Amino acid sequence: MACQSVSIINMDEQALLGLNPNADACYRQKAMVYFEQLKESQDAWEVCAEALAKGIYSDDHVKFFCFQVLEHQIKYRHGGLSPAQQQLIRETLMKWLQGQLMNSQPEKPFIRNKAAQVFALTFVMEYLTHWPKFFFDLLSLVGLNPHGVDVYLRTLMAIDAEVVDRDILHSPEEVRRNTLIKDGMREQVIPSLVESWYQILGAYQQSHPEITCQCLEVVGAYVSWIDLNLIANDRFVNLLLSQMSVEDLREEACDCLFEIVNKGMDPTDKTKLVESLCQVLQSAGFFNVDQEEDVDFLAKFSRLVNGMGQSLVLSWTKLAKGGDVKAAAEALRALETKVPLLLQLLVHDDDDISANIVGFCYDYLNVLKQFPLLSDQQKTHVEDIMLAVMKKLTYDEEYNFDNEGEDEAMFVEYRKQLKMLLDRLAQVSPDLLLEAVGRVFNNTIQRWQTASFMEVEVAIRLLYMLGEALPASHGAHFSGDTAKTSALQDMMRTLVSSGLSGYQHTSVSLEFFETVVRYDKFFLVEPQHIPNVLMSFLDHRGLRHSSPKVRSRVAYLFSRFVKTLHKHMNSFIEDILSRIQDLLELAPPENGFPALLTSDDQLFIFETAGVLIVHGESPAERKQALMRSLLTPLTDAFRLLLAKLASEREEERQAALADCLSHAVGFASRTSKAFSNKQTVKQCGCTEVYRDCLQTFLPALSCPVQRGSLRSAVRSFLHRMIICLEEEVLPFVPAASEHMLKDCEAKDLQEFIPLISQITAKFKDQVSPFLQQVFMPLVLAIFEVLCRPAEDNDQAAALEKQMLRRSYFTFIQTITSSGMNEVLANQGVENVERVLFTIIQGAVDFPDPIAQKTCFIILSKLVELWGGKDGMAGFPDFIYKHIVPACFLAPLKPSFDLTDAQTVLTLSECALTLKMIHLRRVSSSLVFLSVVLVWLRT
Repeated sequence: MACQSVSIINMDEQALLGLNPNADACYRQKAMVYFEQLKESQDAWEVCAEALAKGIYSDDHVKFFCFQVLEHQIKYRHGGLSPAQQQLIRETLMKWLQGQLMNSQPEKPFIRNKAAQVFALTFVMEYLTHWPKFFFDLLSLVGLNPHGVDVYLRTLMAIDAEVVDRDILHSPEEVRRNTLIKDGMREQVIPSLVESWYQILGAYQQSHPEITCQCLEVVGAYVSWIDLNLIANDRFVNLLLSQMSVEDLREEACDCLFEIVNKGMDPTDKTKLVESLCQVLQSAGFFNVDQEEDVDFLAKFSRLVNGMGQSLVLSWTKLAKGGDVKAAAEALRALETKVPLLLQLLVHDDDDISANIVGFCYDYLNVLKQFPLLSDQQKTHVEDIMLAVMKKLTYDEEYNFDNEGEDEAMFVEYRKQLKMLLDRLAQVSPDLLLEAVGRVFNNTIQRWQTASFMEVEVAIRLLYMLGEALPASHGAHFSGDTAKTSALQDMMRTLVSSGLSGYQHTSVSLEFFETVVRYDKFFLVEPQHIPNVLMSFLDHRGLRHSSPKVRSRVAYLFSRFVKTLHKHMNSFIEDILSRIQDLLELAPPENGFPALLTSDDQLFIFETAGVLIVHGESPAERKQALMRSLLTPLTDAFRLLLAKLASEREEERQAALADCLSHAVGFASRTSKAFSNKQTVKQCGCTEVYRDCLQTFLPALSCPVQRGSLRSAVRSFLHRMIICLEEEVLPFVPAASEHMLKDCEAKDLQEFIPLISQITAKFKDQVSPFLQQVFMPLVLAIFEVLCRPAEDNDQAAALEKQMLRRSYFTFIQTITSSGMNEVLANQGVENVERVLFTIIQGAVDFPDPIAQKTCFIILSKLVELWGGKDGMAGFPDFIYKHIVPACFLAPLKPSFDLTDAQTVLTLSECALTLKMIHLRRVSSSLVFLSVVLVWLRT
């Protein structure tokens, strides 16, 4: 129902009550209905306009409501309003603004913001046509009235959001309109606006600092697209610089100056501008950073200095490339005089202040990197930056290592920025960096027993970071350049022989092990240190550390250490296996004691044990015995737990048992990572060991409960055994497949298909009889799952089906590309036809370019296999009736998006399919294609 003619007395007072946030739900619902009613009416919004113009309502929520109704009319229905109605909007806004000038108290900020949005929308709609004097009307009305100036400034910011803000996506038509608006403003009003800003900044500096701050924000927003000379002149800049000394204004003044400095301009002029700003700031004492206690201001100031520094770098770069040697030298001189200030800010205790200057520091180092030789002053700058970075890398005492929160996360990100500086320092002067790190490292490690954890941690961290700052091919840090290798080797020798692996702080422990593994090639050069480091991994310093975080990380690092150095550990293998025996135990679910390692961590320990056994120098019999002693406890526990699971009724307990069973399978699977192929398994005499594991694990597939997790674990083990046992795994596959195809979900099938595809690709003809037998049951299981109904908005189910469909087509592709067309051909005519139609459907009907591409690859292969004279009976007819039309119908679909890379690949496969048809059916394909083209035209 729409209100055709409503006066103020007819405003629905009952509905207006619902605008209050504390109103009852029924009143709020009524207010929403009334809002929609006024929005959709041709002229009922005029009630709101009149209420605003005459100031009838005192309730803030009603005023806001009226502005919302007006906003909707302007935004969505402005073009349909009559000239009189458009005039009414203009008059309403100006009358409302006039009312503000006379009020003793301003409206609430949320009302002023909404009013500014409505002013801005009206401006955007009418400035180029009906209201070219928009700004002059505003300025002449508000004068220097503080309430009016506030709305004026808010309106300017709202206009910036509508017309200039690059973060807002605009249509091409809006971009064109906004360009015309900015051009019109530059020609007609910008000088007047700038003059108004100057007057406001001068008039309200003392009496209304909040208005002055608003004006500074406006200047900063507009300076990016107006003539900079209007702002970057002595009169205006001096006013801005004077406000740098006013406590309430200086942060906003910093931001405003930053935007001015950031403005694109001629490099010589930019250098002069920055230099003039710096001279005034320095003479005013702003460069004395140590005397400033206001960290919020310093954060803004460091951002300003960063902008000035980066501007000078950009000016130097442009001038140097342009060949202007004199101007480039002047820009470089200006740049280098700012380095002392850069260093003061970079080394400041507050990380926000330091982080804001990193960009300038990085760019300055990039300039130095381009010089073949550094001056003495530049070398001093580089050394000072190195020391600053090393100091700032240090943790604060307040850092909470046990419960890392937002502050800790911010410091980690800040450390990443500092690492970028360190990497760039290495490019500028690797020798200086190596020398500086060596000095700090050695001084700290010599007194590590009395040094704070922060000092020790950062010393080791610097050594670690050298590995990436001074890159080496394949981690070969200890060969090649003698100066570098000897320095790193000396530091590593000091690290591993100093005894600081026993330092009792989490951060130091972690950094020690990270660095040992980072430079594991050091132990190839000095293997005599391996036993001591091995012990640190194995005892209370590493895998048995009091911190779970350290134990977890060390489990992973230990596996990496062993993989690299296993050839040097032959004499320690059985000792190591003995020491980690308790860490290899499967933690039963009824055990109430927390394990030293999580199951994920244990995976690395099992893999490490496997690597030690397989790569040791023991005879095959001993390796077999060690591997059996490693895996037998798992298989024994597996049998007991599986029996318990089959009889367990409590669901939570079932899940715990299934998790434990899955872990047992996962651990056994992880040990096999030590083998690269069947040959290595055979050489170690471990074929029978893994075959026994497979026989133990397969019965879990028929367990009636917790099928999903058990199937997933056994399936992963089968994947590994196909690599390790090869054809010896084949006798187990039929029974395993039968169990895995029972009561399947989409996810089960999606995970099963890669297993069958792996078997198909690896064994080909050997598994052809099995594949022929299992093919249709698998296909029918897939069809059954795909046909299950699902909720329209169930995105997860839709995605699962899409992924299953892709897996299905990939499976068919694997069969055809492996030359096993008999698997498909021997399924009977009806079944073959059914499968072929699913491929045609996948190529044409499903808007999934990945699946479509696979389908066309299959069709092309089938044409190659069966399209000739001795191909499958009836297939040529299928080519002409279905494959050729599919090649044209698929690209004609609205969903066939050629801006998408996958779709382009699909089109390519589609064309290759047509080419293959032509090659295989030369005599008739061109005639048929001409018929198809005629059909498409009609």
